[in-house]
Amino acid sequence: MNTPLLLSYYGDDLTGSTDVMEALSLHGVKTVLFLAPPSEERLAPFADYTAIGLAGTSRSESPEWMEEHLGKALTWLKSLNAAMCHYKVCSTFDSAPNIGNIGKALEIGKALFEQSCVPLVVGAPQLKRYTVFGQHFAAFDGEIHRIDRHPVMSRHPVTPMAEADLRRHLAKQTKLSIGLADVLCIESANSDTQVDQLSDSNEVLLYDTLSLDHQAKVGDQLWRTRSANGSYLVGSSAVEYALVNTWQKQALIPSNPPVFSSPGAVEQIAVVSGSCSEVTARQIRFAEANGFLSIAIDVVKLIDENTYTDTMHQALMETIEILKQGKSVIVYTAMGPSSDANAVHQGGEKARHLIGRSLGQLLRQMVEAHGLKRVVIAGGDTSSHALNQLGVHALTTCLPLPETPGSPLCTTHSEEPAFDGLEVALKGGQIGSESYFMKIRDGAA
Repeated sequence: MNTPLLLSYYGDDLTGSTDVMEALSLHGVKTVLFLAPPSEERLAPFADYTAIGLAGTSRSESPEWMEEHLGKALTWLKSLNAAMCHYKVCSTFDSAPNIGNIGKALEIGKALFEQSCVPLVVGAPQLKRYTVFGQHFAAFDGEIHRIDRHPVMSRHPVTPMAEADLRRHLAKQTKLSIGLADVLCIESANSDTQVDQLSDSNEVLLYDTLSLDHQAKVGDQLWRTRSANGSYLVGSSAVEYALVNTWQKQALIPSNPPVFSSPGAVEQIAVVSGSCSEVTARQIRFAEANGFLSIAIDVVKLIDENTYTDTMHQALMETIEILKQGKSVIVYTAMGPSSDANAVHQGGEKARHLIGRSLGQLLRQMVEAHGLKRVVIAGGDTSSHALNQLGVHALTTCLPLPETPGSPLCTTHSEEPAFDGLEVALKGGQIGSESYFMKIRDGAA
């Protein structure tokens, strides 16, 4: 790289990865997100970028998968010699010992970077996520809920959050000792000394974040305590929102945010969704009420090898007919958290991956058949597997969406002409207003 890297990062799913890219891009940090470690030829066009990400799938993977694959990914990121290397997790921290194990990611990165203590930051006021005395909170329908009482995350079909104390939740995933830099520590006049003492006596240090002021102070601590040879840290995009404050004060990045112009409206878009979120369900219903046509795929038939081919063929024929009418189309496998969740859960990792790949294949055929210029993939677990079907190797930010942070419109980079320059939005389950799909179609920030 021609420019010293401020940050490298691994996203535990694709929507989480674009969330980080958006947070950085909004503050003038040129960021590229790769879907796999790139060749020198693919890396070369981004030589003047100051942040490089790698989109992963570990949020939907087992600890055994992480043992085999995550270390290799982090080793490549470490080789970039960035000032900091971030393992990005969801801002709701949903995870479990057997899937998306954040404790395992802490252990792997801690050993690789030979680091005595790993910082952990999850609270991000921009996303209406807050950590106070170690307890985590998130918004839903305009109200703030403790995460174990959150109407969606407390009953997530794969990784329900039954514990709001993040240290207790994490203790089920790792034996590493976990300290807490709480709001009183962060606000203290001798916070540096307290943070140093906590770092010396713990292997993981969780930071509270309730306000933007706390966030700025956490950013200062992360940057102050980094290793000269590059540091490893874990957290949501709260990490980036915290660090940009510090980087601006030190003139490492522009003090004035860049201006992004809208790419304008398109006549029609295609949406594929494997999200089980009630938020996504509301967005689908709203789009249906405003001219979008939708197709529900029977997920039980989709994950059954005896009915898979017919199910896919029928869905493709229906989408082609809708697109011929000049309409925007939504293809979904779930309408809220209770939609055949047991069948998918029982099918395990294989079923979840199959859903993502199948939706990606449908999307590929729609783009090729109709020359679509803009598409949406909804669902964090879905997005990673779906986008891999499009021959895309990298993403950059086309249009951030500050009103619904974490779901930007991205530009694809591919050797395949049909998919190079495609505009794609990758939406996590809990992200976006009811009119999200319409805003993407209309290019509205």
